[in-house]
Amino acid sequence: MGKFTNIHKLSKTEQDELFIGFVESLSRIRSSVEAANFVKDLLSESEVLMLARRLQVADLLLQGLTYEQIRKVIKVSFATIAKVQTWLRLYGEGYRTILARAKKQINKEENHASFSWPQVKKKYPMYFWPQLLLEEIVKNANYREKKKLLRVAEELRGKTKIARQLKRILK
Repeated sequence: MGKFTNIHKLSKTEQDELFIGFVESLSRIRSSVEAANFVKDLLSESEVLMLARRLQVADLLLQGLTYEQIRKVIKVSFATIAKVQTWLRLYGEGYRTILARAKKQINKEENHASFSWPQVKKKYPMYFWPQLLLEEIVKNANYREKKKLLRVAEELRGKTKIARQLKRILK
């Protein structure tokens, strides 16, 4: 990242105001697309890669990997790993917060991906009780009862959602 050579000419109050203004700008970001556009406009490609690597190193350190393992995985110097380790030890709240949220998001997406309709029906049976009741009736009905149920469904000609469901279950 570029160095700000006039930092010593700014008062502590001016530095704090700049920092607060920058952080407020970050807090206005509402989506990952907005964040990507902001970062692209704000930082050079090498700066983005450097910051992304630091975040990756912090994640691996928090997972308990050794310096050598991290160096093999992402090919960074021991000095970079040590610098991130020091920041994590002294401060690190920002790293921990972002990495924890990222893990929660990944877990949430994995849970949603494995969630199926039969699981939803089991979890919320009162919402699906008409359909569950019909399925149970059809499952326990003999051949003759199923024929009668099908005739009833035919007479309703799909006028109601429940009749359509019954017809679909019976076929």
